[in-house]
Amino acid sequence: MGTQGPRGDTFELEDAMGGIPDSVWQYTALGAALLVGFALLSQSLVYGVAALAVLLAAVTVVSAVEIVDAYDKEALTVFGEFRKLLEPGVHLIPPFVSRTYAFDMRTQTLDVPQQEAITRDNSPVTADAVVYIKVMDAKKAFLEVDDYKNAVSNLAQTTLRAVLGDMELDDTLSRRDQINDRINEELDEPTDEWGIRVEAVEVREVSPSQEVQRAMEQQTGAERRRRAMILEAQGERRSAIEQAEGDKQSNIIRAQGEKQSQILEAQGDAISTVLRARSAESMGERAIIERGMETL
Repeated sequence: MGTQGPRGDTFELEDAMGGIPDSVWQYTALGAALLVGFALLSQSLVYGVAALAVLLAAVTVVSAVEIVDAYDKEALTVFGEFRKLLEPGVHLIPPFVSRTYAFDMRTQTLDVPQQEAITRDNSPVTADAVVYIKVMDAKKAFLEVDDYKNAVSNLAQTTLRAVLGDMELDDTLSRRDQINDRINEELDEPTDEWGIRVEAVEVREVSPSQEVQRAMEQQTGAERRRRAMILEAQGERRSAIEQAEGDKQSNIIRAQGEKQSQILEAQGDAISTVLRARSAESMGERAIIERGMETL
C-alpha cells in the first residue's frame, strides 16, 4: 500500500502505520520470511528451501502490488527517483525499491490559526480563517513543494496579517467578503505553481482588542442614548404639533359654528322683519277695504 506522507496531519494509529515507508514493511517481511525459511531449512532441506521460496514469492508479490483509492493519486519513486503518477486502481510496481506518496484529490479544508495584526489606523485585531483547497496537479504538489498543506497554511497566515494591516478597523469588521476575496487573490498565483487550487477562503472571526471593544461598547451605548433622546424629542415635538393642530381645528370649527349661528340668526331676523312687514301691509289693505265698504 502507498505511503501516506503528504496526506494530512492526523496522527491516528492508522495514519501512523501508513506513514511508515513501504520499504520498511517489505524488508521486515523479507527478514521474517528468511528467518522462517532458515528455521525450516534446519529441519529439512527440501521443505526449508520450498517454504523459503514460497515466502519470498509472497513478499515479492505483495511488494509489487499497489492499490490506489478512488479519490487518490499516488506519486511513484524508484530508487528515490520520480517515475510517474498512479491513477486509482491496481498497479504493479518494482518490489522493494519503490515508494509511493498518496495525494487526496478531493476538496480539503485547512484551518488557519488565529493571527494578530495591526490595522492601518493602528488598532490591534485578531482573526482566524479556513481555506478550502484542491490538488489539481499531484506531480507539481509532489515535486515543487515539500508539504503543500503546511505551505498553503503558512502562506495564508502571512497573507491574512498583510490584508488586515492594509485596512481600517471598521472595514475589517464590516467587509468580511472583501477580506476573503483579497486573500484568495493573493494565494492564487503561488499555489498554482504547486499544483494547488484555492477554491475559497472564509474568515471566521475578526476581533478587536479588549480596550477597543470596551470603547466601541461605550460608543454604541452613547449612540443608543443619543438616538433615544432624539426619538423622545421628536415624539414630544410631534405631540405638541398635533395638539396645536387640534386646537387650531377646534378654534376653526368653533368660529365656523359661531359664524353659522350668526348667519342663521340674521336670516331669522330678516324673515321675521319680512313677515311683520307683510302682516302690516295686509292689515293696511284690510283697513282700506273696510273704509271703502263703509263708504258704500
